[in-house]
Amino acid sequence: MRLCLITFFFIGFLANAQDPDRFADQVASIQQKYETHWDGSKETIVFTGSSTIRMWKNLQTLFPEHQIINSGFGGSQASDLLAYSDELISNYRPKKVFIYEGDNDIFAKKKPKEIIATFEQLIAQIRDKNQNIQIVLLAAKPSLARWELKRKYKQLNRKFKKLSKKDATVEYVDVWHPMLDGKTVKQDIFIEDGLHMNAKGYGLWYDVIKPYVEKP
Repeated sequence: MRLCLITFFFIGFLANAQDPDRFADQVASIQQKYETHWDGSKETIVFTGSSTIRMWKNLQTLFPEHQIINSGFGGSQASDLLAYSDELISNYRPKKVFIYEGDNDIFAKKKPKEIIATFEQLIAQIRDKNQNIQIVLLAAKPSLARWELKRKYKQLNRKFKKLSKKDATVEYVDVWHPMLDGKTVKQDIFIEDGLHMNAKGYGLWYDVIKPYVEKP
């Protein structure tokens, strides 16, 4: 009986785990792009995380006074960013890093407590390379495609906010509420898949995030 239980939990673990190596090509492509686009003598701000960041194509145009690195990689979870934090964050020696992870984690049925534990490891790993970096955590967003999971996302966001209050150099940005129309998610801010944002959705994010980019 005990062996059966161990086997059951092990299979469950494998179902929720993913091999970070499957992102190796995507990460290598990002590194290759910025070999010629990144100026190491200039102050840098990194935006990273899953496809919501990867698909925000005009970040540099929106913030022309700053050197922006967009190292988002589609389909990623917090554990994947932890595996590639050097390649996607620390190697660019950024002043600030904006992180969007947790969305895919919740969809993969990871518990908010587990996700936060990974974020704590990620923050410690980033800090180990740069103690002065400012870390900005972006709330998990609401979406049409995953609205049935809203309670889990809201629980995760409360934990993000709590985590930021424990560390004065970590900030939390609430992008959840600006995307709501009353008690439901806005209908006109997504592309056809109901998950990723259109220009109007990213416009909402820009308005919320801009003060944190400009903040000294």
